[in-house]
Amino acid sequence: MTNMEADYKALKNGGFMRQVQKNHFSLRLKVVGGSLTAEQLLTIAEISKKYGDGHVHLTSRQGVEIPFVKLENVEDVKAELEAGGVNTGVCGPRVRTVTACQGSAICPSGCIETYPLACEISDRYFGRELPHKFKFGITGCMNNCLKAEENDLGVKGGYTIEWIKEACTLCGVCAKACRDGAITQTETELLLDESKCNNCGRCVKSCPFDAWRGEPGYILSFGGTFGNLIAKGEEVLPIIRDKEVLFRAADAALAFFDQYANPSERFRVAIDRAGWDTFKKEMEAAYNG
Repeated sequence: MTNMEADYKALKNGGFMRQVQKNHFSLRLKVVGGSLTAEQLLTIAEISKKYGDGHVHLTSRQGVEIPFVKLENVEDVKAELEAGGVNTGVCGPRVRTVTACQGSAICPSGCIETYPLACEISDRYFGRELPHKFKFGITGCMNNCLKAEENDLGVKGGYTIEWIKEACTLCGVCAKACRDGAITQTETELLLDESKCNNCGRCVKSCPFDAWRGEPGYILSFGGTFGNLIAKGEEVLPIIRDKEVLFRAADAALAFFDQYANPSERFRVAIDRAGWDTFKKEMEAAYNG
């Protein structure tokens, strides 16, 4: 590919970001949920040595970038990455690569399986064109290692809990584990203040007698951003226990963005301008089906 043939906008859309060095690119790769196989890592290493300068950059959103890819090698790099099972990422006004922590499959604190959900979200939305970039982030529990509220749409794992009286010995471990004071103990029972419960599930995980039952769910936050504009994503819906409802809400959020945003306007700005009451009504409609 020569300078005259290069479509720099298309290259950027496909993950090739121009460097300060002329006709050199830092190639963004698609790394869903921060997970790569050993074989994919070997492919990336070989491409970096063959077509870059022998190093890779790990981004703040769990991504991998190969710097110093020359314009003349772009097509060869794409072909060899594809052959090694590695996909390129995207830039520009579209849904970016989905990030996730390791979730309940690996982490003892996790309340939901994060990687399969990241893959489902990616399959459904990755690369979709929108007025501006849009980021999904998934964190498995209230420890919030992935910082869900920094994303345009954040997903946080939580539990809807139920006390099993007949299994309880009133040992008090759960009340001590609850950091929000939602559980109090009398001589004969445990009392749950649902207004204080944040669905963290620490009572479920700490109980040695399985006297708390927890059902996994999704806590969504909308409109987070941590760039030129810093804003915390807001929760406008109750905890969601059905993945179908989660995707209805996500569909509605992206449709809202398409409808209300001006070109090159972030999701948060569009919500602020259209009004949070308007946004909340549309999210509640999606939640209720």
